[in-house]
Amino acid sequence: MALKKTTVMVDEEDLALIKEAAAREGRPESEYFREAFHLVALRSRRWDEEWDIPRLDFGGPVTSEEIDRAVSDGVVDAE
Repeated sequence: MALKKTTVMVDEEDLALIKEAAAREGRPESEYFREAFHLVALRSRRWDEEWDIPRLDFGGPVTSEEIDRAVSDGVVDAE
């Protein structure tokens, strides 16, 4: 991955938090900024083509209780 240098203006309080985290974790501050840029780049990405996401028909509305029960049953079955 080729890196390109850029300059950004950031909130002083945010920068202070990044400096603290970098010192605490022993990481360069630049890694935090690269990670932030990458997350925003991924979040803002758009595709031209439609996604082929199947629609599921459960024969009617599904309640939150039914979802909770299905998840609980799945967790119990996995153990």
